[in-house]
Amino acid sequence: DRMKASDIRTLSENELEKKRVELTEEIFNLRIQISTQQTTNVTRIRTLKKDLARLLTIKREKELRAQGEVK
Repeated sequence: DRMKASDIRTLSENELEKKRVELTEEIFNLRIQISTQQTTNVTRIRTLKKDLARLLTIKREKELRAQGEVK
């Protein structure tokens, strides 16, 4: 289920933002479920957080590249 960096790099700005919102919401919902003991899938949060970090890193790389700071 893990997102690969190469897959993330192919996404447009709008798709990146949409995916960021989806991941953030899913992490939030999982936290609620864990706190109310509706799920025990705590490893899923770790995977989602890493995906979110990967996505944000690539998004920042694209911003810097657009400004001409990173080649």
